[in-house]
Amino acid sequence: MAFSDPIDYEHLPGDPPLDETDISLRAYLARLTDGHLARYEPGWSDEQMMEWDGNFRCDGVLMLVCCERDVDAREFRRALEAHRALRLQQETAVISPRRRLEGFQRLDQA
Repeated sequence: MAFSDPIDYEHLPGDPPLDETDISLRAYLARLTDGHLARYEPGWSDEQMMEWDGNFRCDGVLMLVCCERDVDAREFRRALEAHRALRLQQETAVISPRRRLEGFQRLDQA
């Protein structure tokens, strides 16, 4: 995979079999902005996390389309934290070579 290739967050290598709800949840997380994800705090209570997300029903279930089962706060947090780690890994892989290149360019300008 080239650094510029987008990650298909819905289907990752080595995934176990996924149901429609797993894929819908991953698609939902993939659409969250970097800025919104940056405001997430892993130490939050479930209630704080649900408020941050803003898409949970009053019974504590995430509102998703195309799902076969309910996604509660525990499952959402597990998927969210895995997604954040993967996105950070991808960001680091893309940014690190650029930063090295920028460093070389600064040396050339000196």
